[in-house]
Amino acid sequence: MSMIPSIKILTNSSLLFDVSHYSEPHILATQKKLWALAQHCKNSNEFIDLVPAMNSLTLYLKSSEMLNKWYNTLAKLWDEVDDYPFDSQHHQINTYYQGEDLDYVANYHQLTIDEVINLHSKELYHVLFLGFVPGFPYLHGLNSRLFTPRRDNPRVSVPKGAIAIGADQTGIYPEDSPGGWHIIAYTDACLFDSKAANPCLFKPGDTIEFVPVKGVSND
Repeated sequence: MSMIPSIKILTNSSLLFDVSHYSEPHILATQKKLWALAQHCKNSNEFIDLVPAMNSLTLYLKSSEMLNKWYNTLAKLWDEVDDYPFDSQHHQINTYYQGEDLDYVANYHQLTIDEVINLHSKELYHVLFLGFVPGFPYLHGLNSRLFTPRRDNPRVSVPKGAIAIGADQTGIYPEDSPGGWHIIAYTDACLFDSKAANPCLFKPGDTIEFVPVKGVSND
C-alpha cells in the first residue's frame, strides 16, 4: 500500500490532501499528523479555511497565485509534520447515562448497565473531525467491548445533547436531527452556538472525557 499522500487540485484556489489509503490501525496517528499539518498551514496566514476530515484535509487558499506553491510543498511538509505542534483543549462533559438505547447496548454485549457506563466513561476520546451537522464530533477511543452496529431503523429526530454509539465511534448530537446511532446518555453542554466567536465547542484534536452525573438532564 502506498504511503505517499494524494494531493488533488479542486479549484484554482483549493486543494484536497488525502491519506485515506493509509492502514486502519494508524487512524489516530494519521489524524494527529493531519491536525499538525493544518496548524502549520494556518500559521502561514495564506488560507481562508482548513477543513480536516477523516484522513483528509481540504485547503482553501486566499489567493490562487499560491496554489502551485502549496501543491508542490504539502508532500514534503507531510514528511516533516511529526515535529509540528498543534493546539488542543481537554473537555470534561457532564453525562447523564439515561439514554433510551442503554438497555439495548447492555443486552447486545451481555453487560450490565453499570459495566456499559464504566466502559464508556473511563476512556479518553479524541475528536477526529466535525461533520454530519455543525459541531458534531466523531470521537475515537471507544472501548471495543462497546462497538455496536448502527440501528436498523434510524430515528427521524434525535434530541440535542444525545450521546450515542455508532459502530466503533461515539458522538454527541449538537442539535435535534435525524440519527441512526444508539443513544446511551445525554449532556447539557452546548456544542454549537452560531452567534459565538467560535461557534463549535470542540475542534479536531481536542480530547473529551465523559463524567457520569446522577440526576436528570435539563434538556
